[in-house]
Amino acid sequence: MELSGGLIKQFQPSKRVVVLTGAGISAESGIPTFRGEDGLWRRYRVEELATPYAFQTNPKLVWEWYDWRRGIIAKAEPNPGHLAIAEMERMFPHFSLITQNVDGLHRRAGNNKIIEIHGNLWQLRCVKEGTVKEDYRVPLPEIPPKCGCGALLRPHVVWFGESLNKEDLVFSYRLIGKCDLLLVVGTSAVVQPVASFPLMAKRQGAFVVEVNKNPTPISSMVDTFLRGPAGEILPALLGQIKEHWGK
Repeated sequence: MELSGGLIKQFQPSKRVVVLTGAGISAESGIPTFRGEDGLWRRYRVEELATPYAFQTNPKLVWEWYDWRRGIIAKAEPNPGHLAIAEMERMFPHFSLITQNVDGLHRRAGNNKIIEIHGNLWQLRCVKEGTVKEDYRVPLPEIPPKCGCGALLRPHVVWFGESLNKEDLVFSYRLIGKCDLLLVVGTSAVVQPVASFPLMAKRQGAFVVEVNKNPTPISSMVDTFLRGPAGEILPALLGQIKEHWGK
């Protein structure tokens, strides 16, 4: 895949680069997106399970779903798109990654400068004390899991109807406002406030590139839209950046 020289020149190593990823990149690793045909689990929709109300009324059911998801993710591997983004972090001194994904695949690929703005499935939070711990056991030995204090543990993720972590959101706004280049990968561009990040960056003068299998609400507004799988486009993009800039 040959990309335009003008696009490659935008990826100057000294630039402040932010990558924003969504469910599309993880779908290429076999992770369900819970949209369309992937939208149901035991006849339940994600909107019926990923809510504070669902957890309050039936924590066992909610945790059975999350335990099932954790099992799928545990068997998945970071794909070439994830690995290319991890290499970009090593290539660009001023690099940040903001992901809407809760699967932890970016961390497994090697990214460290990362904001998991919707949380992480491998972290559990005590509903009483608010303490957070990592737990990679699959399956979990107890459903629903409990904290040492006796209270329930919940997934440390943002559910429908909940606000994003304030610190993560403020930091993300700061990164978006200062970036020179924003690479948007596999997002639906419909979930707010993250869906507004590309337009915010563009208003601040950033060059915005979108990679997606299908057009999204922002595709006509970005500077460059690259249609196709992230696992094919990002390695090609990375290779041509390295060739051009001698990295």
